[in-house]
Amino acid sequence: MESLILTILVILPGVWSGDWEVTLEHQCALKGTSAILKCDYSYPSGHTVTSVSWSKLQLRYNGQRLVALSPPHFNYVGNYQGDCDLRINNVQFADEGAYYFSFETTGDRWTSETYSYLFVRGLTAAVQPSTVTEGEDVRLICQSGCPQTTEFVWFRDGQPVSGSEFQASREDAGRYHCAVKGQETARSASVALDVRYAPKKVTLSVSPSGDVIKGDTLTFSCSSDANPPVEETGYRLYKDGQLINSRQKHTISEVQLGDSGRYHCQASNDITWGGSGLFNSTDVLLDVHYQPMNTSVSVVPEHVLEGSSVSLTCSSDANPPVDSYSWYKMAASSSSMTQVGSGQTLFLPSMEASHTGLYLCLVRNSVGENNSTEVLLSMAEKQKSSPSIPVLAGIGVCLCVTLVIVLLLFRRKRRSNAGEKPVFDSGLSRSQSSATEDPSDAVYANILTSPSSAPLTIVSASPRNSHPHGSMSYEEEVLYSTVTIKPKNTKHHTNSSRAAQDSWSTSGENSDSVIYATVVTPH
Repeated sequence: MESLILTILVILPGVWSGDWEVTLEHQCALKGTSAILKCDYSYPSGHTVTSVSWSKLQLRYNGQRLVALSPPHFNYVGNYQGDCDLRINNVQFADEGAYYFSFETTGDRWTSETYSYLFVRGLTAAVQPSTVTEGEDVRLICQSGCPQTTEFVWFRDGQPVSGSEFQASREDAGRYHCAVKGQETARSASVALDVRYAPKKVTLSVSPSGDVIKGDTLTFSCSSDANPPVEETGYRLYKDGQLINSRQKHTISEVQLGDSGRYHCQASNDITWGGSGLFNSTDVLLDVHYQPMNTSVSVVPEHVLEGSSVSLTCSSDANPPVDSYSWYKMAASSSSMTQVGSGQTLFLPSMEASHTGLYLCLVRNSVGENNSTEVLLSMAEKQKSSPSIPVLAGIGVCLCVTLVIVLLLFRRKRRSNAGEKPVFDSGLSRSQSSATEDPSDAVYANILTSPSSAPLTIVSASPRNSHPHGSMSYEEEVLYSTVTIKPKNTKHHTNSSRAAQDSWSTSGENSDSVIYATVVTPH
């Protein structure tokens, strides 16, 4: 029927088509946008428009036909007085094609002779260059198949990007797409920007984390942020500045105290930055913990006397340091240990017999415990007091002074004796001399002899002390000594003995008489 009407209109244009007219424009729309098909129509006066419609020409296997359009994808935005615009929401590629407009009046029905063709195009995004090294320039390009000018916006991984030209950094890597400003649903397919950069954020981690105890198994792992990623052999592990491994991971199966130190790893992927291609992690301090060891006890003083004070000090090597000290004593009568104190030093202010015995200290830290070997605390006997050093020194000085004085006196007397000759007087002269001399200055020698071969006896007397005022008798102050002289040869001395007897007889004395000899000593 529609085909027949069109045919009639073409054959008989002058009858109905004098004032009947529809004006259409072709349109290009971007996929995802909303498009308006512009349309104007007219009809003879005296007619009233009762209905309007749009249809699209679709191709079928048995030909082509017009298909009516319906909302919400299609919306008529015209009126009944000459405006017949059509809005297509969220244009898709399937919407491309030829569109016709039709209307009915109170007197007739009219369909446009021409059509409005809708071209559907998409946005195309491009990144130039698509692969760059950090610091190089990048340009973003958005292309549209429609001739009309459109303002575009850019997104990276769904987030808006300001500007389409920049110097690439590692943060700029990602997928980009462009869209029509104000109609962001009209967007391009995404394209990737690959930014190559040297290792950054180089990190050294230790597993397991937490305190490391001697004997544990420990694994060092290096990681970094780099593009291209750092290969397995691109990592190096250092301890206190010395290379110990050239792999990403390093395992210590049984940690020892010597493993303590500062560790860091180094990464490289052949891309330089700032003139360097080697990048280090921050240092990781490995502090190996271990239970106390080498625990010992020192005793001060070593020899302890009864009543004196003594200190027992406990020392140990541990990490972390020892936080608990306990002292134990083994009684002499049993093998059981009794706790007698705590703290690093055990102080006994006054040593007693009950304090003697075996002592040990037990130390602890967060890792474990250890005890010292047993130490015997004994009490030494008190020694007899001996003269002090000052007393001995004083005695020595006195002895030296006395010896010097004696030597000087002896030397003086010897000189005096050498300068004077002894005078031997008879009893009369002795009596006179003794009467005039001070008894303190005389030395008497009594020689008792006999004409026979009997020994010669010498009795000597010397004053012991002379009273200053002479009130004390001289006899009380005399020391007497007797010397007996035995002649070596009796025959040899016979004549001399007889001469002596004669001399004694001349003096009126017998053989038993005494000869006094007086020796005057100089003052």
